[in-house]
Amino acid sequence: MRRLIVNADDFGFTSGVNRAIVDAHTGGVVTSSTLMANGPAFEEAIGFARTMPKLSIGCHVVLIDGQPVLAATQLPSLAIDPDSDPSHSSEAHSGETRSSRSHFRDGLMTFAAHAITGRIDADEVVAEATAQIRKIQSAGIVVSHVDTHKHTHLFPTILRPLLRAAAACGIRAVRNPFGPRLPLRSSQMLARPGLWTRHAELRLLGRFAGKFREAVDREGFVAPDGTLGIVVTGSLDETLFRAIARSIPPGTWEFVCHPGYNDAELQAAQTRLRESRETELRVLTLLASRAVLQQEGIELISYRELVEKPAP
Repeated sequence: MRRLIVNADDFGFTSGVNRAIVDAHTGGVVTSSTLMANGPAFEEAIGFARTMPKLSIGCHVVLIDGQPVLAATQLPSLAIDPDSDPSHSSEAHSGETRSSRSHFRDGLMTFAAHAITGRIDADEVVAEATAQIRKIQSAGIVVSHVDTHKHTHLFPTILRPLLRAAAACGIRAVRNPFGPRLPLRSSQMLARPGLWTRHAELRLLGRFAGKFREAVDREGFVAPDGTLGIVVTGSLDETLFRAIARSIPPGTWEFVCHPGYNDAELQAAQTRLRESRETELRVLTLLASRAVLQQEGIELISYRELVEKPAP
């Protein structure tokens, strides 16, 4: 048996990303999406979500890049309050509110170093993750699962408090950010040398995979067997999608994707994924993409279905 969840990340990031996720669900293979509670286009995403009852909505918990939902003063290990930062003068920001200026402290590399060395306060992760989940729930959306922006919960020191927050909010499903040993056939990897670098980075982080499964099982959560698509983020095209579909192992897997329209709003946003989002949208809505999944006997499911009927 092979089952696949196709999850579009970054719902709420920009209006163009929102519209692309709608299109990838209504006219493509996307079955689930994770919503950014602190995204600039959050309210629009909520409106779209209410019109798509078959789209399973999760919380894309953000702990790096962007602004926290809680005040930065409540999150000293995660966020910066410019009012307490001497490099930010009150004159320069006289027209802004405190919350609009607060931002998460670290980029991915620094965050990773802090997470590995235990310099991120677990209670702060619980508080901020809970606030983000509750914000979505308070808008009337049933949150089916959680994952994290840039997969920060692959670190055990982030995973444990994330699971605490999710459980407190009644959520029992989480992304497994670890993939199969070789997500593509060697010939496909050799044809694109840049993918080897990404694969090597992810393999180094794979040492946390055992602790992930232990924590998930101990806390009574369900998770797919792993993720597909992370290695090809920013590089996905029709050829790679077809190759991944033909390489999916037995079990339940999640394909992570980032569709979007590369409009002016996205151009101004803090992201490396711009043109690639439109390419992903095209791939996700191709009839050929659905056809290859059918040819391979892969059942498309959502996170909601995973929760309701876990794999045997």
